[in-house]
Amino acid sequence: MIAVMGATGSTGNALLHTLTAQGVPCRALARTPQKLRGTITAVAPIEVAYADAAHPRSLRAGLKGCDQLFLSMANGPDQVELETAVIDAATAIGVGHLVKLSAPAAEPDSPVGVSRCHAAIEAHLAATIPRVSILRPYAFMQKLLLLAPAVAATGAIISAMGAAPCNYVDVRDIADVAAAVLTQPEAAGATYELTGGRAVSHPELAALLTSLTGRPVTSVDLDPAEFHAHLVRTAGMPDWLARHIVEIQRLAVTRPESPNAVIEAVLGRAPRSLEDFLTENRAAFRQPAGS
Repeated sequence: MIAVMGATGSTGNALLHTLTAQGVPCRALARTPQKLRGTITAVAPIEVAYADAAHPRSLRAGLKGCDQLFLSMANGPDQVELETAVIDAATAIGVGHLVKLSAPAAEPDSPVGVSRCHAAIEAHLAATIPRVSILRPYAFMQKLLLLAPAVAATGAIISAMGAAPCNYVDVRDIADVAAAVLTQPEAAGATYELTGGRAVSHPELAALLTSLTGRPVTSVDLDPAEFHAHLVRTAGMPDWLARHIVEIQRLAVTRPESPNAVIEAVLGRAPRSLEDFLTENRAAFRQPAGS
């Protein structure tokens, strides 16, 4: 049985759809299982169970009978503590293979705080679970939808990236790779850096959105301190999240991103394109009628 921890998240939810479409039995674990019931059209048996990383007993109960676990949790100040608790519960239950959703530059000395957290979790994982697979995706295409209200209202993308290219990858492709690693033994036990088909700068993204929406969209570049203040003041983000976004964007500037062919090698097809994703969601970026 495959357990999916973080099943209400975008990647975990996409993985549930992929596994059920393939007829693979799985168990969705979440702090709010009621949110999942009714959202998955299962073509194979799927269980929904309560599990909270802050409550080890619930983890052991939720993982009972599972031999594989997909672990995906939201970034946050307590991430190392919470994911370590999940790993320890999986070890106690006897899970033999764990697939962790990690991050690029997951290194102990990474300039990105969240990446340092992922490095610590990966180190603990390697010392506990017999077989480990690591997925390190770059920026989620789905996160671009967070920009949509501002783009629709003001026609601007605000960032601190300048013209640095950014690797965008669709969470559905990440989920498909996770499913392959969970269901194909020969694919397990490796680390996968996941990107889309090409890296795109914010000026290029603005040009794509201009073409798709039929109205001008511009890229506005701020210095890191100004961008941090904008995220806290205008977007209402907590300080730690605003710092994380600034760090990620500055990393793209200092370590220019380029695409790879990992998704194509694993899945035998090209990754979903940014153009197709934006076309699929073009209405979200358009100015409401009458505005």
